[in-house]
Order: sequence, then C-alpha cells, then structure tokens
Amino acid sequence: MAQLGAYVDRWSALGLPAPPDRLVVPAPLRAFFVAGIASEAAGPVLAIVPGEMDAEELFDDLALFWDDAVLLPAWETLPFEHVSPNAATMARRARARHRLATGAPGTVVVASVRSVIQRLSPSPVAPITLARGDSQDPVELAARLGEFGYHRTDRVEGRGEFAVRGGIVDVFPAEAEGPVRVEFWGDEVDSIRAFSVSSQRSAAETHLVAHPARELRPTDGIREAARRLLTGAPWAAATWERLAEGLLFSGMESWLPWLAPERTAVDELPAGATIALFDPARSTARAGELRTEEDDLAEALAPTWGHASPPAGEHPDLYLELDTALAGRPVLEAPPLAAGPTDRSLEIRGLDAVGGDADSVAAGITRLRSRGFDVVVAMDGQAAADRVGKVLAEAGIDLDRAVVDGSGIIPDGIHRGFVFPAASLAVLGEQEVAGRRRAHRHVTRGRAEAAKRYRDLEEGSYVIHHRHGIGRFEGLVTQEMAGTERDYLLLAYAAGDRLYVPTDQLAAVRPYTGGEAPRLSRMGGADWSATRTKVRRELAAVAERVVALHRERASISGHAYAPDTPWQREFEAAFPFEETPDQLSAISAMKADMEGPDPMDRLIFGDVGFGKTEVGIRGAFKAIQDGRQVALLVPTTLLAQQHHQTFVDRFGSYPVRVEVLSRFLTARQQKEVVAGLADGTVDLVIGTHRLLSEDIAFKNLGLLIVDEEQRFGVAAKDKIKELQSKVDVLTLTATPIPRTLEMALTGVREVSRIQTPPQDRQPILTYVGPYDAPSVSAAIRRELLREGQVFYVHNRIQSIDHAVARLRDLVPNARYATAHGRMSEGQ
Repeated sequence: MAQLGAYVDRWSALGLPAPPDRLVVPAPLRAFFVAGIASEAAGPVLAIVPGEMDAEELFDDLALFWDDAVLLPAWETLPFEHVSPNAATMARRARARHRLATGAPGTVVVASVRSVIQRLSPSPVAPITLARGDSQDPVELAARLGEFGYHRTDRVEGRGEFAVRGGIVDVFPAEAEGPVRVEFWGDEVDSIRAFSVSSQRSAAETHLVAHPARELRPTDGIREAARRLLTGAPWAAATWERLAEGLLFSGMESWLPWLAPERTAVDELPAGATIALFDPARSTARAGELRTEEDDLAEALAPTWGHASPPAGEHPDLYLELDTALAGRPVLEAPPLAAGPTDRSLEIRGLDAVGGDADSVAAGITRLRSRGFDVVVAMDGQAAADRVGKVLAEAGIDLDRAVVDGSGIIPDGIHRGFVFPAASLAVLGEQEVAGRRRAHRHVTRGRAEAAKRYRDLEEGSYVIHHRHGIGRFEGLVTQEMAGTERDYLLLAYAAGDRLYVPTDQLAAVRPYTGGEAPRLSRMGGADWSATRTKVRRELAAVAERVVALHRERASISGHAYAPDTPWQREFEAAFPFEETPDQLSAISAMKADMEGPDPMDRLIFGDVGFGKTEVGIRGAFKAIQDGRQVALLVPTTLLAQQHHQTFVDRFGSYPVRVEVLSRFLTARQQKEVVAGLADGTVDLVIGTHRLLSEDIAFKNLGLLIVDEEQRFGVAAKDKIKELQSKVDVLTLTATPIPRTLEMALTGVREVSRIQTPPQDRQPILTYVGPYDAPSVSAAIRRELLREGQVFYVHNRIQSIDHAVARLRDLVPNARYATAHGRMSEGQ
C-alpha cells in the first residue's frame, strides 16, 4: 500500500476538470495530482512529461501516493544506429505497453515525450506467465523464449538468458532482478523457484513473468514487410533478407521505421483512458528537438544503411509529431504556470522555514498544524526519519510513525515537497527539512547478489612464466609426444621462440597484469634474470624503509576508538544507497582496526564507482565522534572540491566542521583554515599537496585518508610517511602502485578489496580505433538524447579551440565549455 494513499481521497472534493481542459499544476504537485486523477479514472492514465529525468522523478514520487504505476522508458540508443537497446529497457517497455493496453481503471503509466512519440513495433508485448500447477510443454516454453529474443545458454547468468536441462528450464526475465527455475513433471509445472546465479541454489517459491527481451521480432507481419522492401528498397537487401528469414541480430531495432506503421503508445490506449500532458510548451519543444536530431542523424548515418548515397531526406521517421500522436484524444494539459486569465491553477506554497535549522522547521510545522494542515515529513531512509523525529520531538512536535491519515513522518523520501492549501496537506522532504537535495536515483528493492565472474585467458593475452619471463599466449594446442597426446599452452617469446606448457603445469604460468603491452622476453637469455634481480634489489631497499617505518609505528601506542555510537548508526543508515557485501566487509575491517590498540594502516582498493569513498566517510565520522581530527589528502584541486561537497552533504545534519584547503581559497581563507586545524575547531580538512606544507599543524590528528596515492610524487610520499608514523592511515585507490600492493599482499599492510559493483551499475563500454567523425557525433548525440553530459578529452591546450570548433560543426545544437590545466583560479 502506498504510504500516503489515504490522502488521495481529498481530490474528490476539489472538482478537478476533465480533458480537454487546462489546469496549472506546479512541478512538486505532479505525483499527488496524477494519483488524484487515477483515483477517479475510468481507465488507465498516461502521464507525459518533457524529459527522461522528469519521468523518473515523477515515477519515484508517485510511489508515495499510488501503488499501480509503471514507467515507460525510452531507448538509450540513437535513431538509425545499428545497436540494439538494452534487453532490460525493451522488456520494461513491453511491460508498460501491456499494462497500458490491458490495465484496469487507475493503472498509471509515466512516460517522457521521447518514449511517447517513438514509433512502436507491432510485435506482441504480452508476457509469458507460469505458476505452479500450470500445464506447459517445456519444449514449447523454450521455443517461445527463443521467439521472445531470449538467448539460450548452458548456464543462466544475465538478463535475457535461458537454459534447458532435461525437465528443468532456467529463465532470467529481462526486466527482473533475478532468475527463476521452472521444474516440470511431464507437462505440468511442478515448482517455480528463484535461484542464485553464483551458487545455482534454489530459494523461495515464486512465479514466472517474462516479457520480451526484444522490441522488434521477426513475426509474420515483420517478415512480410521485409519481403516487400526487397523490391521497394533494394539498397538494404541484405538486411531485409535476414529479417525475412526470421533471424535475430544486433541492431535490428534500428530498421523499425521501415517495418512498422505510424503507431505510438497513445494508440494502444483503450477507451476511457486519460492523458495528462505536463508542461505542454516544453513537451512540444522537446518533440521538435528530437525530430530535428533524427534528421541530422539520418544524414550522418545514411552511408551505413546499405549503399554509399541513399536518397537524402527519404527516411521514415522513428519519432512522430507530438500533435499527431495525441490527435483525436482528449488531453488534460497541465502547464506549470498560468498562460492566460482562464487557466485554473492549483496553488502551492513553500515551508516558511530555513531547511536544516531544527527550530525554524519546527516553528514552520507548528504554524501549518495550527491552521489545520496535516503535515507529513518524508525522509530518505529509516535512520533519517528517526533522527528528524527525535529532533522535532525535542521541539515539542510529536509525529506518528505509521501514517494512515493526519500528520506523521515516513522513511520514504520525495524529490520536492509541497504545501497544498486546497487539500490542507503539506508533504515535506529532505530539501525542506534538512536543507539538502535528495539524491536522484532509481531505488530497487532487495539486495542484488554479487555475481563473481571469471573470464578465461584469450589468445593474444600476455602471461608470465616463472622461469622464462613475459610471453604471449597463442592458444591451446594438442601435441603427441612418445605416443601420448596432451594439451599444451602455446606461448610465444622474442626472436620467434615457442614454449609448450603442459596443462598440468599451469601453476608455472600466470596472467600479466601490467598496464601496457610489455616487451617479450628472450628464452634462455639473461634479460628476465636481470629484470628479476633488479626488482629484488629495489624491493629490498623498499622493504628496508618499510621496516623502519613499521618499527616506528609498532613502538607507538595507537588510539583505540570507542565502539559505534547511536549517531554513528544513524549516520550510516542515512546512506541513500544499499551497501554492497564488499563495502560492508571493508567497513567492518576498518572499524576493527580503529578500535584496536595499534595504528591502522589499511588499503581499500576497487574500481571507480564501487563505493570506496563511503568507507572513508564512515571512518572519518567515527574518528570525529571520538574527538579526533581527520585529514583527507587528494592529488588534484578538482577532486578536493568534489570530496568537499560530498562530505558537506553527508555531515550537514551533524555538528562537524568540514573545510577544504587548496589554491581555490584566498590567502585569508587559507589562513583561517590553517588556524582552525591548529586550534582544533576544524574537524575534517580535505586538501591537496597544500596539506603537506610546513605551516600545517594539527591539534589532534587521528586519521589520515589518502585518495589515489599513485598520483603523488616522491617528495609528497615522504611527507605522507612522516604523518603515517603517528596516526591511523586509510588509503583509497582504484589502481594501487606496485609497492603498496606488494606490501598489502605480503601482509605488511592490511587490505580490503571492493570488487562487487553497486546495484544496477552500468558497465563502462570502451571502443578503440582511429578518429572517426560520425562515431564521435553519434556518441555525443546519444548522450544528449538521454539528457546527459559529455566530456571530450583533447591532448593539446594550443589546439583545444580548434577541437571545439570541430565538435560544433558535428553537433551544433550542444552547449560547449572548455577547461584545461593552465586556467587561472578564477576561471
């Protein structure tokens, strides 16, 4: 049940207009307004907003007021680009379309303009559904999954895959969080259980709902259309032949405009459906931008359609006109501002208080309640709700924790709160109460299981043989020796030498993990022996210095921190995302080190975006709770500013003074920060090499956090070592330097590895090749279509303006800014 569903009943007393009227609806009120429409609708409701971000925010907020809502996402690919959209995206689109066409009264589908005006595939979208006790031929089920675009494998590991083993069919629905295992007894479904990808063990009973993993599939209608195109558009005959034969291939969705009629999501609405168009002016402009962008892309990508110069401007449209898509349908327009004297407006107000000031917020809530308003405080997470509840209770305001009607506090946030006099209701979020912006995210239920993947060695990879050095793996071969056939790893070395390593001696070979392509060693030569001798000599020198440092650290008694306080637990519970198992393990190990008697020296390493900073944040908060100062050392000014913003946002609700020390500060500002470090009024400082200056003195430094250690020079590392001998040290890095990694692996330093990606983290796609203007243009346009940003890295400051001019010619409708290392502080 939606947390605030009971308040939706208040809409019936407002006498809302029906389409095609206009009603001014401020942006913060959209979710409540859509829920009100849905509560009185005779059919499903289609809520249209201008952008993808608008759609995601509306969908998130709508969950507070209404249970029956789905999101219709747009493709993340470009029109006419020979790349298929993500299988999960296509499945979610199929689910939303199915709900739109068959939904009961009150079903809400939230969509951006881009997803609404896109031409739809005529392929069916009804899902495959199975429950225990159903009758189903397993062979027929496998055939249907193949027709739905699912890929058959030996072992199911990712969305859109299925596997068949006798009377068992494993399926990973393309839109689901995990796979299910269907066990048959003959043609009867004996059981359906969720199961783990990594362990393959079955878990709880469930049911199967699998939507198509491809939006365009070679159904009879599509195959017939492809046959007609063989004569009507022979320039792409090879593609039409593949479609006519019923083949599935990557990028087939880019041919949808030639194969499908002019039909959009609006055409799938049943009778009695309601359409609400928010911000009509922006929505119409956005539709025009999309069509212009499509024409530009058609001109740029036309050479890839099958011949050198297709007829200019003679392509069918993927995006249709918004007016055409909505033609003949009654639409309730909801602009954010009144455009004329006849527009009826829903008025909202802001909270008359200063966000983050407990007394001011409490006074503002008191004023609202004295005027008969019900006030709901919607905070991000249970810990934040508990803490705000305690603070307000100290100010004399008691809020119910189980809101049914009336005032209360809930652990589910809202992007933008509102005070709505017409319904005597105020919903206040993080912005209004805590004074901080809510993190924009798509919240998923449950913790995704960490799937640890192993990728086999590929031909051309570099390896190290313990005796012969660096070679190149050329493949697995079979050789006969002494009348016996055996499998060998074939390794190539310098001067054309070859080495056959028996598969039972794999321990002698390990993958090369250096960053660049190495020089191959010579078999039987002295170069590998000399390399090993040189490394041993350098390691001995390093080891001597490390031993001296750790001997000094061992003679010093470290500060043993107290166990976690209630504030620590509240602070950690307010983290707006789910921790991964590796994060939790690293945090636990760090706290054990800090609570122990010896100085901590722990390395945390993991890929970018895997949550290393959050480990440091929690360690910093623990140290500050014990009255100690914290220093975060970073290599660049920009990174210092980014970390400063992150720490200020996280520590904003607590009495912690966070400062940054970099060249962006004036001399006076730097002097104030340095003085605060000396007298202890600064709890946490984030700085660059400036923190290593002679004038820096801490009153009670307890924790040093070093971010990206590999980017500091030798002199800076020597200064860091002076600090390391006296305090707890936490090193965060995505690419540990060999010296640090060696100390961690040999046990000199403690190490925690974070290798589990966060929930729904998208993998980084890397393409290597010569400069290609159409590829650059397509990449930028793809990001702009999803309303994102693009960083274009150029290697020369002298010619950076020419690079920008080139990009302007390729994508003239983008906004550009340049930045480089020789800009002044002001710039």
